[in-house]
Amino acid sequence: MLKENVNDLIAFLVVAQERSFTRAAARLGVSQSALSHAMRSLEERMGIRLLTRTTRSVSPTAAGERLVERLGPHFSEIETELNLMREMRDVPAGNIRITAGDHAVDYLLWPALQPFLQAWPDIHVEVTVDNALTDIVTGRFDAGIRLGEQVAKDMIAVPVSPPMRMIVVGSPDYFSRHPVPQAPADLQQHKCINMRLPTLGGLYAWEFSQKGKAIRVRGEGQLTINPLRHRISAAKAGIGLIFVPEDTVAADIAAGTLIQVLDDWCEPFPGYYLYYPSRRQHTTAFSLFVDALRYRGN
Repeated sequence: MLKENVNDLIAFLVVAQERSFTRAAARLGVSQSALSHAMRSLEERMGIRLLTRTTRSVSPTAAGERLVERLGPHFSEIETELNLMREMRDVPAGNIRITAGDHAVDYLLWPALQPFLQAWPDIHVEVTVDNALTDIVTGRFDAGIRLGEQVAKDMIAVPVSPPMRMIVVGSPDYFSRHPVPQAPADLQQHKCINMRLPTLGGLYAWEFSQKGKAIRVRGEGQLTINPLRHRISAAKAGIGLIFVPEDTVAADIAAGTLIQVLDDWCEPFPGYYLYYPSRRQHTTAFSLFVDALRYRGN
């Protein structure tokens, strides 16, 4: 029973993670029809439905979710042990799966990744760009990158960036038509370009602080769009104000294409952390990766 199910169980975990037969088949290197047939065979052998299928998506049933929770960590441990065996080679090798938001990828992961891959040609890194608060254990990721306040307490967290600031900016054209806000509450009278948090489903509330006083503002506007580059482009086009990491618009502020406001309400906060489960045994390849990203100060 176990022998005939192992490959199908591995395939099931990939389908459950990808929520798509098309993406899962591509990742596994099999045809979509063969993968669908394997899942039906697994369900028939187990005598229970594991996946709910629609014309547009696939998702685990309650039984499927339980199987993911119970088996996922074990398969991850087996994969880690196999990678550890590969460590007996003279040259570090292995696979590393990382999840991070678009700003974290552009700001710190990509600059560090290029020299890392050149230095260690036998280490393979897969990066999933996702602004959701992804469960790295269920998703079988080796690690994730998040802001410090978003990291669960049971994770090991390694600082990978200096403190950061979120700032409010708009174009000269926008401010030629609207007054400059003097306090965060004034933003409710402005057009704000928003992003929706994939995990929580709601719009991201802009967070401000001044001398220990914190305030959250949810402004309204014509446009809600998640990719950072599109929000910046929309602000430069005069569509509204944006609340973004300072480094992403520093050049535009210097060039005068964007104007910063509410500066005294935008205080620094702890930056990004690489986080991973404390119980997991790590390969030399992963340790090298962590060391390459670790922030050591100025």
